[in-house]
Amino acid sequence: MKLSYLAFVSVALVSTSVFAEVAVIVHPSNANAIDANAIAKIYTGKMKSFDDGSKIIAIAQDSGNSITDEFNEKALKKSSSQLKAYWSKLVFTGKGTPPKEVSNDAEVISLVASNPNTIGFISSSATDGTVKVIQTF
Repeated sequence: MKLSYLAFVSVALVSTSVFAEVAVIVHPSNANAIDANAIAKIYTGKMKSFDDGSKIIAIAQDSGNSITDEFNEKALKKSSSQLKAYWSKLVFTGKGTPPKEVSNDAEVISLVASNPNTIGFISSSATDGTVKVIQTF
């Protein structure tokens, strides 16, 4: 009985980490309208400025990070390898620069909280009062 209960709890914990919800965050003062379509454009280099004209600084987490994989699949509809190939082509042809990568949620929150032009994504469980969630996936 105890063994089957432990197995169930283990599977449940693994399942919730695999299906983590991704929160897209901006500085609390950012009042620009940013929907899922705009987020996809930002993270594929097709949108470089917010509606108010300010330059967008996109922050991503390191490739291979589970939250990055979730974001790429849910928000961008691409696998991490597809996105890497996409950016490699743009960089090679001089047509784009991928978002700056940092290693974890805390770094993204710190960067976004300190600059109104910054956008990033984190695990929704990591959100705090220093940033504003604009979309979840």
